[in-house]
Amino acid sequence: MTSRDDAVGAKAYFPGPKSENEAWVRAEFQAILDDWFDWRKSDRTGDPVAISRDDRLSAGFLAERERMSQELDTLKTLMRRETPTYSPRYAGHMVSELTLPALFGQLTALLHNPNNTSKEVSRVGTVIEAEAIGMLAEMIGYDPATARGHFTSGGTVANFEGVWRARYRLDHWLSLALWIAENTGEPLNVFEAAHMGWTRYAALVKQHAPDPDALRNCSAVAGNPADVFRRLSRAAGHHYLGPVVLVPASKHFSWRKAANVFGLGEEAFWEIGLDAEGRFDLADLERRVTEAEAAARPVLAVVSVAGTTETGEIDPIDRIADRLDQWRTERGWRIWHHVDAAYGGFLCTIPGGPHETVLQPATIAALKAVSRAHSVTIDPHKLGFVPYACGAFLARDADHYTVSVFDAPYLERPQISDDPWISTLEGSRSAAGATAVWLTGRTIGFAPDRFGALLAGMIRSGDVFRNEVLGDLDGVHVLEPVDANIVCFSLGTPGEALSAANRRTRALYDALCAAGDFVVTTTTLGSVNHRGQIGRHIARFDGKADEARLVLIRCVFMNPYWASEAIRDAMVPQFAATIRQALATLD
Repeated sequence: MTSRDDAVGAKAYFPGPKSENEAWVRAEFQAILDDWFDWRKSDRTGDPVAISRDDRLSAGFLAERERMSQELDTLKTLMRRETPTYSPRYAGHMVSELTLPALFGQLTALLHNPNNTSKEVSRVGTVIEAEAIGMLAEMIGYDPATARGHFTSGGTVANFEGVWRARYRLDHWLSLALWIAENTGEPLNVFEAAHMGWTRYAALVKQHAPDPDALRNCSAVAGNPADVFRRLSRAAGHHYLGPVVLVPASKHFSWRKAANVFGLGEEAFWEIGLDAEGRFDLADLERRVTEAEAAARPVLAVVSVAGTTETGEIDPIDRIADRLDQWRTERGWRIWHHVDAAYGGFLCTIPGGPHETVLQPATIAALKAVSRAHSVTIDPHKLGFVPYACGAFLARDADHYTVSVFDAPYLERPQISDDPWISTLEGSRSAAGATAVWLTGRTIGFAPDRFGALLAGMIRSGDVFRNEVLGDLDGVHVLEPVDANIVCFSLGTPGEALSAANRRTRALYDALCAAGDFVVTTTTLGSVNHRGQIGRHIARFDGKADEARLVLIRCVFMNPYWASEAIRDAMVPQFAATIRQALATLD
């Protein structure tokens, strides 16, 4: 999409901020409805009708129809007051315009209403889901022939899915080690046992041939966790306090929820510190794993983030994977690595293509390493421009997709089932999100010169904002680094106290909200997690760190229309003027 023809072609994939594609969209919506009605009429043509012509002309029927029409008018009136996130003036949260393939796919599946809980009730929807998962898997670098996954209601549940599978294998390995210790008297090293790997597990099962029911009784998941923890403590010769999850301080709030929901306790939620650029600190990972080993606390999972929700940073996923590989080779530790790419997963369409230079080399290396993780979360309803609610969980292969089957012997390791509900936390799941992604992949495509070109254009829009809107404003400082399309900035004059700069930044945000010309958001970084990044930022204006937080104005540039020269020519000077006018009110 680099040529003018390609750029014009890309405009065919969106409704247009002024409904420019209205006639075509109306025709497609009508065609979808026509096909749906025809489908219903053509099935079992000899069956009797349930609603007769006399029924439809009766006073009661007409009264109810009028009532529905009136309430529908009320709803439509209410929704006209909804936030116009499709507008190029919206640079607020991680939501923007929807693609037409996503809308068409969503509506089509919505009308047919398949439930992807089972192939029996979703003969087509489950097939489409599998194909769409294959598209996303290939996009992030997994082998689509071996990768597994499914769609979820969003990133929170997808993150939970990763914890569920990581816990499954750790629990199996530790259960076997406990059984062996109790039956042979061999000393138990909890940390090493909990990371033994399936090859070692299989060899030990072959050597000792444990009874499946006895092994289940050694499981803190399938058995009594209090009793199992007591027995583990006795076998190890010290108190066993359970596993830990290592997540960077820039994490999404869903990880604290996961620690609670899975009964780990929030104490088991160990944060990894951030470096001066706000990314996962590899040195702190070393410290935390050493601490976990000393305390005999198995590492349930290490989580890295591709696109933080606040500022968009992408962790050094490649270097994290290198360290985990090193521990596997040198120490025999198999530690689960989950990448929370709910926001940034679709950025994997950029590396290796013609627009790669919009990203920094470190970001490219990190995105290319997403495929080295055991599991990945991705949200098509963010940078995939698919309607809510649509998340996805991906696993490298069937082995890593395995979860507990509650009515099977504990030694069995089911790889995949004909009924998807067995391997998903959610039961009933709509096929609409999967269909929206499927049609997006079949039309736009997730290749670097297709979807990658769209996202590259949004990153360039952020660059335009930084250079042409903020670049000429004195005392405005952009938070570095900018890994993708989220631009954060604050105010600060030479030598100004951070508390004063924060007050002025907040006042600027309030003035921009009052003006109402453009929608932005605000966020606050705390020094507990972002001390290095805050210090680095205020050093740019020789600021004095008299308080432990940094207030930022946050702009998310994911609106596709900023790629239009006409939109940019209009929006850039208006945005700059709005900020200047707001700044003037602070004097």
